[in-house]
Amino acid sequence: MTRPLRDVPAQAEPLLAALEPALDGRGPAVAPVPDEHRDASHATKAPGVPDEVAVVVRTSGSTGDSRAVMLGGEALRASAGATYDRLAGPGRWLLALPAEHVAGIQVLVRSVLAGTTPVVMDAGPFRSAGFVAATARLGAGTRYTSLVPTQLVRLLDDEAARAALATYDAVLLGGAAAPAALLDAARSSGARIVTTYGMSETCGGCVYDGVPLDGVEVTLDDGVVELAGPVLATGYLGRPDLDAQAFVHRDGGRHLRTSDLGTLDDGVLRILGRVDDVIVTGGAKVAPAAVEDVVATLPSVAEVCVVGVPDDEWGHAVVAAVVPAGAPPTLDEVRALVAARLGPRHAPRRLVLRDHLPHRGIGKPDRRALVRELTDPTPRRTL
Repeated sequence: MTRPLRDVPAQAEPLLAALEPALDGRGPAVAPVPDEHRDASHATKAPGVPDEVAVVVRTSGSTGDSRAVMLGGEALRASAGATYDRLAGPGRWLLALPAEHVAGIQVLVRSVLAGTTPVVMDAGPFRSAGFVAATARLGAGTRYTSLVPTQLVRLLDDEAARAALATYDAVLLGGAAAPAALLDAARSSGARIVTTYGMSETCGGCVYDGVPLDGVEVTLDDGVVELAGPVLATGYLGRPDLDAQAFVHRDGGRHLRTSDLGTLDDGVLRILGRVDDVIVTGGAKVAPAAVEDVVATLPSVAEVCVVGVPDDEWGHAVVAAVVPAGAPPTLDEVRALVAARLGPRHAPRRLVLRDHLPHRGIGKPDRRALVRELTDPTPRRTL
């Protein structure tokens, strides 16, 4: 059986009104649509979705291909329930992320299922003053929020924002890998940071601080992360070809084959980066995320993104693009640190200084955009 799919503006108030009947089956499934995409909406063109689907979230893959992920009501309930079991139980949420992204949708879904009303930050660019003001509106009781690393960086630079951040019972941090130095700084300031790993196809974060939520299973297939459990999406709207690529049946269960490489150490998952981000340089394989983790420990580095660019001698050369924190690091300093920690093949051969890094989605570094910029002949600050 199928149910109708309705476009809803990607704003908290209309979404909250539509989500409750969508989750309990009384109303149509919901497709959050931001204003800029309203005229090209996908939902109104769909004849319907499987009856169990409650939400359809549009997401952009790493190559920029747009896809619509169908999330079942039971999957969303399982995700919310497992989240509250892992944290301090139901509470009130601050929505600081776009409502069309799965992390923002989940703030609203968890609020609906807990019977609470979320506080929503004012529209516009994320600012620490806005976060402080919104936090003050939460009132007493258990409080949560979800952030991406770039937002956390801004909050830690402001004394009032650091104080506000410390009042949350948990701050879910996802969307992109967070440098260890950033996590240390946040936790030292009193923030209860919980790192999350997941994607739209798993109803958002399903691994907290490296440990799967209850009911979620993490396995590795030749180093590639696979996820299983009640939080898996129903599939892709109108794309059975993508379903066949992403979802595999093994050992009597359905698994999502991600595009991420990882390791499991005593049941704790560590993400090494995307399969297609691995740099082959001089015959060696380099995981950019591992290099970024090392470079980010330098006090002179605010943000870093590592990519491979074509090179006549090495095939691809490892390049570190850095947003400095004050006086910038030197190439020799970066190379020495990385070589000591990971080996000389991992050491960047170029260091590019940037005022900011390109991003896609909600905080994910846009490696492909960075490669395009680095291979552009326009002069840039390069060491």
